[in-house]
Amino acid sequence: MPWDLKAILEPSRCAVVTSELQNGVVGASALFPELARLARRRLDAMATVVDAARAAGVPVIHATVHRRADGRGANTNARLFGAALKAARTEGYEDLLPGSHAAAVVDRIGVAETDLELPRYHGLGPMYDSGLAAVLRNLAVRTVIPVGVSVNVAITNLVMDAVNAGFDVVLPGDAVAGAPAEYADSVIANTLSLLAVVTSASEIAELWCAQPPS
Repeated sequence: MPWDLKAILEPSRCAVVTSELQNGVVGASALFPELARLARRRLDAMATVVDAARAAGVPVIHATVHRRADGRGANTNARLFGAALKAARTEGYEDLLPGSHAAAVVDRIGVAETDLELPRYHGLGPMYDSGLAAVLRNLAVRTVIPVGVSVNVAITNLVMDAVNAGFDVVLPGDAVAGAPAEYADSVIANTLSLLAVVTSASEIAELWCAQPPS
């Protein structure tokens, strides 16, 4: 069915959720260098959505992933988690310790006073069993706008969990990243477009800039 993008992006019903936009995930010493490189190329588009949200009074929630030095509470039941554990033991890799530079949100995005941070120690994505859905409902949110990484896992997981939880999802396709880039584009075109309204960072920003803050 056709979607009225202006209606579902009305600021009072929206929230932007950034996914893993942290120095240790998209920075120079990230666990997956190619993903980090592709994500850095899209940081301007991601920042466009975040900055426009703040200007329009739309909540921004930073869904971050943390890891204790002893690994307590972290999953070990998939190869992805094993790679993270191996990297934590590699010289030169800065683990995502709470309060560390690696765990911090990248400067290009930042954390404004009005933003919320919601770290997790487990799982593949920002929403499952993390409290994010409850926070969104407490904010009277009905539309979720994800930005960040990765289309391979966390972004796709977030879109599906948000739809399952009854939220509308608007996905700025140029403000998310995955690796290889062609794979991410295919996932957006063939899967996420069936679940979310796919648009661009600039279109979201233009719609919000045209409306006064709520």
